[in-house]
Amino acid sequence: MASKKRHSVVVFTTPTCSWCRRIKQYLREHKIAFKEIDISKNQQAARDIVRKTGQTGVPVILINNRPIVGFNKSLIDRLLDLKSVNEHR
Repeated sequence: MASKKRHSVVVFTTPTCSWCRRIKQYLREHKIAFKEIDISKNQQAARDIVRKTGQTGVPVILINNRPIVGFNKSLIDRLLDLKSVNEHR
């Protein structure tokens, strides 16, 4: 079995964000390690994300320092070298 390539993954979230919960669940299902940063408790991180993406909403995910705003599953899959779960059915 081939080993998975390691990716640097950071997810910027807030406690009330339902899409944030979904993206974290998706990453866990695919056994992708990630660091979570709650921007409601880290204002500097919130400012950094706005500066980097021009967006104020969450979730924002950084994959190998490339920002993705929202739960863009196809882009996340491509950047993490994942195959869709549906492809295996």
